[in-house]
Amino acid sequence: MMVLFAYLINKGNLGGEYSGIGFMFSDMNTISILGAVIAGVFICGDFENKTIHNTIADGSSRGRIIVSKSIVYFCSVLFIILPYALVTIIAVCSGNKFDMSSVSIGFLNILSKESGTEISASVFAKLIAAAGTLILVHMSQLSLCLPIAFAVKKPVLVVAIYYAISILSGQISSLASRSEVVNNIFSLTPFGGNRMFLTVHSGGGELLETFAVSIIFGIAVIIITCGIFRKTEIK
Repeated sequence: MMVLFAYLINKGNLGGEYSGIGFMFSDMNTISILGAVIAGVFICGDFENKTIHNTIADGSSRGRIIVSKSIVYFCSVLFIILPYALVTIIAVCSGNKFDMSSVSIGFLNILSKESGTEISASVFAKLIAAAGTLILVHMSQLSLCLPIAFAVKKPVLVVAIYYAISILSGQISSLASRSEVVNNIFSLTPFGGNRMFLTVHSGGGELLETFAVSIIFGIAVIIITCGIFRKTEIK
């Protein structure tokens, strides 16, 4: 649906006012909601049905539970992001033009900026690198759902809190564009800088920096989650 809207709007078959509806099907919107829902159901559900209580009673450490839950969660997120990466790569390589103007972010941004580009072997390699790094950014951002889920233990709250964080990150990004201090701090997270605006024109340094920030942020969040879970009383 994201590709179809971008195609029809660029062709003029749909007016620009429909870009907001098209954005609802984009990875930035859909992945944020689905990723939070998965964390809520997968982690909070285990608290509600006492699965985690039984796992601890059987002798599993809390750190081991966090690591195993994190691995399964990230694999689940990867499963829902991959179709966006694949359809974007295929659409860009098709030679057709796509555009969703101001709402273009994430894979929708790649689709809007790079469609119509002549695809050579080097451009294709850069497209794969940008898409792969963008997947990592999505997963790093969604890692915040882990400590939220272990703290609140309510699926509805996980979705609401993470979606609020997504909206707040947009506001902070706007503030960062006017404040060097805020920008420097925000750039240390997967929400800052141009993390969600990677294209084939992104330099190797930028991709490497985004890769490093995403990995370090994700590991830091898992460590924080372990700290939260260790202090959680299991009844």
